[in-house]
Amino acid sequence: MNVDRALWRACRTGGCIVAIVIAFAGAQPAVSGSMAGGSMSGPGGGGMHFGAAGMPFDLARTLHIFTPLPDGGEQDVVSTDGDPAQIALIRRHLSTQAARRAKGDYSGPAAMHGGSMPGLKTLAAGAARMRIRFQTLPEGGRIIYQSRDPSLIAAVHSWFRAQVHDHGADAMLSHQ
Repeated sequence: MNVDRALWRACRTGGCIVAIVIAFAGAQPAVSGSMAGGSMSGPGGGGMHFGAAGMPFDLARTLHIFTPLPDGGEQDVVSTDGDPAQIALIRRHLSTQAARRAKGDYSGPAAMHGGSMPGLKTLAAGAARMRIRFQTLPEGGRIIYQSRDPSLIAAVHSWFRAQVHDHGADAMLSHQ
């Protein structure tokens, strides 16, 4: 899926994430797949998705937007229903993950998606050559990955593509 550039730029400033969700509600995901070690749905087949073990929020009520950039990329997680409790959980989780990843700790994604996920080992080893930070968004949060090292930028991009594949309908790759 590709997001219209003007719409995405306008939405990145906040306030229209609902428009993106509505625009893509009927669209088929660009790719689909299953999380490493299990299906997208948790026990019982409904409600919380597989990621509930690693993410404190309901994946079925969020959208993950991965945007590769020339110096790295942005990983957004937003609530699709505007629930303040979900938004708080998203922000707390992403803030914690950004702090861990800045230290080279990618154990969360490795546990959820598998240790051989593209880009993970390179990102963990190159943490000292990256700038990773958290930013709040009106409907959730963002982790920003930046580097001047071409191998780390390529690793971020590979990791983003793999995440979109594993998350399936809960995620999309955006291009600015």
